[in-house]
Amino acid sequence: MLLSQTEIETKLAEVPSWKYEGTELVKEFTFTDFIATIAFVNKVAIFAESMNHHPDLCIHKWNKLIITVSSHDAGGITERDFSLIKKIEMLG
Repeated sequence: MLLSQTEIETKLAEVPSWKYEGTELVKEFTFTDFIATIAFVNKVAIFAESMNHHPDLCIHKWNKLIITVSSHDAGGITERDFSLIKKIEMLG
């Protein structure tokens, strides 16, 4: 079930480094080097696969990663998206 705008804003207060853009939750991460970036991507990939909920991962430059999360099948943000981003935060 899709979350309302109010519910999304309330939940974003729990993860203030994430932004709500359009129908997605987005965060840019910066790492010390390329190897650290890839290591984090691998951690996210393993966890996301276990949830069967796959974020978009975009590596740019040599040490930056943008993660975009949305429930495409539902057409927006659900509770499941917030569960995933909270787990991603714990990986960092």
